[in-house]
Amino acid sequence: MAEKPKKKPPVKKQSHIIASIRNNFITGLAVVLPVAVTIWAVWSFVGFVDARVLPFLPAKYNPLTYIDMNVRGLGVIVFLVFTTIIGSLTKGLFGRSLVRAGEGFVDRMPVVRSLYNGLKQIIETVVSQSSNSFERACLVEYPRKGIWAVAFISTSSSGELLTKTGQEKMTSVFLPTTPNPTSGFLLFVPTKDVIELDMSVEEAAKLVISAGLVMPPTKAEKAINMAKEVRVKKVISNK
Repeated sequence: MAEKPKKKPPVKKQSHIIASIRNNFITGLAVVLPVAVTIWAVWSFVGFVDARVLPFLPAKYNPLTYIDMNVRGLGVIVFLVFTTIIGSLTKGLFGRSLVRAGEGFVDRMPVVRSLYNGLKQIIETVVSQSSNSFERACLVEYPRKGIWAVAFISTSSSGELLTKTGQEKMTSVFLPTTPNPTSGFLLFVPTKDVIELDMSVEEAAKLVISAGLVMPPTKAEKAINMAKEVRVKKVISNK
């Protein structure tokens, strides 16, 4: 009696299942990983602030003296309250007098003076800068002609920068590095060579961080997506 031929294993079906599991894993990873990294970064930052603020508090005013557990965020709360109080005090005459006296003492210290004045100027510039600063993304040719890089517009340049270069208008732009946009280069570019982009600063930052993998949609694509969302909402509301 002849043997019956053996059935071949369903290779295609197995490969399809494996591919489906892999795709589901990648999709889940794209959702979970950003959330996990964000939580880790916030948690680490809060712990960093707590570890450096709470030890300066006297035991009488330290919450850890009365709480038999390490509660994350106490140092951040103390720092925010302390900074707010200092800000309110320096608005008065007595507070301004203390600040001037302290700055006068610092100005007599050679190395500390340079460090303090530099940091103060940077912070005051960032805090008091106009609302247009760092709210626009642009393209500049860098590091040579024909190669374009995404940058953020800072301010319009003036003074010696114009007279020495012979340019009528120049714009200072911040060129971030990939994948860490907090570091980069300050470039002074002729305004005519700066191409402003329609994408927001957040979208441009995502483009830089992802090394070009996350490309923001154009205006037309945004309009199409908004129209689709409106139609979906209408359908849901009519049900």
